Amino acid sequence: MFAHLDRQVRQYMLVTFNYWNFTLTDGALRMLVVLYFHDLGYSTLAIASLFLFYEFFGVVTNLVGGWLGARLGLNKTMNIGLFMQIMALLMLALPNPWLTIPWVMAAQAMSGIAKDLNKMSAKSAIKTLVPNDQQGALYHWVAVLTGSKNALKGVGFFIGGLLLSLMGFQSSMLLMASVLVLVLFGSLNWLEADIGKAKSKPKFSQMFSKSPAINILSAARMFLFGARDVWFVVALPVYLGSVFGWPHLWVGGFLALWVIGYGFVQGLAPRLTGKAKGKVPDGRAALLWAFALTIVTGLVAYGVQLQWQPQMVIVVGLLIFGAFFAVNSSLHSYLIVSYAKGDGVSMDVGFYYMANAMGRLIGTILSGWIFQIAGLAACLWVSFAFLALTCVISMWLPKQGH
Repeated sequence: MFAHLDRQVRQYMLVTFNYWNFTLTDGALRMLVVLYFHDLGYSTLAIASLFLFYEFFGVVTNLVGGWLGARLGLNKTMNIGLFMQIMALLMLALPNPWLTIPWVMAAQAMSGIAKDLNKMSAKSAIKTLVPNDQQGALYHWVAVLTGSKNALKGVGFFIGGLLLSLMGFQSSMLLMASVLVLVLFGSLNWLEADIGKAKSKPKFSQMFSKSPAINILSAARMFLFGARDVWFVVALPVYLGSVFGWPHLWVGGFLALWVIGYGFVQGLAPRLTGKAKGKVPDGRAALLWAFALTIVTGLVAYGVQLQWQPQMVIVVGLLIFGAFFAVNSSLHSYLIVSYAKGDGVSMDVGFYYMANAMGRLIGTILSGWIFQIAGLAACLWVSFAFLALTCVISMWLPKQGH
């Protein structure tokens, strides 16, 4: 296989290297913004609002980015993403008086666009580099890329906290921008020009997927990610700090370890879902794993509502949730790349990740609002309802091939 994929493997490694470096800065940037603006006296909900543009522009970018990738080639969309992240970091490297809420939201918007251009390009590129008849290999490479991304995002959280304590906010931004300039230079030199470019120029109106399988999977993905973020983004960090009295270092460290563990399980997903026995997952596997996650979330929500050993229920429940969620996410990531058309793959992948970003946006808004009016248990019950919807939608996914 490697002899056949020699050129492709080299390109895959370059795409992955770009993606890894970008992901480290993305995780570090999120932690730097949260910690730094908390030090400046911003409330947690005000800090969460800084990320709304980041999520909102992710929705727009995934929709338009897939169309751009098919027209221009994935190398260009990946390089544009790297360049925009460098610009976002430089915007935040300005002195404190410049760092007003609108300015930071604009920088976060640019970073959100950059992140989703980069992610869409990396995941679409794999489809073009692995032959259609090697679905097992495709699942393996997608799982490795997805798992490593989340593990590195957790490492990025640690790096963000470390850089802030060692160098300060502005110097950290300059250092990360400098690293990405070197990555961009290597990408411009070595990444091939025709990756993912559709043979025919797709029209703008073709951005919306016409594939029933992709539309169903996208709807399931939206509720899956909404179910995570409705309690993970704002509600959980606030709860751990205000109710359990955890210091910020504990909260950040625990969430970072959770993301690293989540990424590790994603990388193992092919083994957990039967690839070792020669099985490639289908819609039935996605439904069963979504159902298992729904049960776990319902039990955690019930435990928190009863206030039975809340610290143990939340910490242990979150770890179990993370493991099941990781498998669900990895299954979805494989299925979208498998369902996507080879020609203009980025349009199908872009549409799907638009639904992913929409789920995160809905989850982020609801996380702050529901926690403020009704507490963590209510956030968990909304998560349970979203996952139940994911199960219902997943019933229509293709079984045994597509």
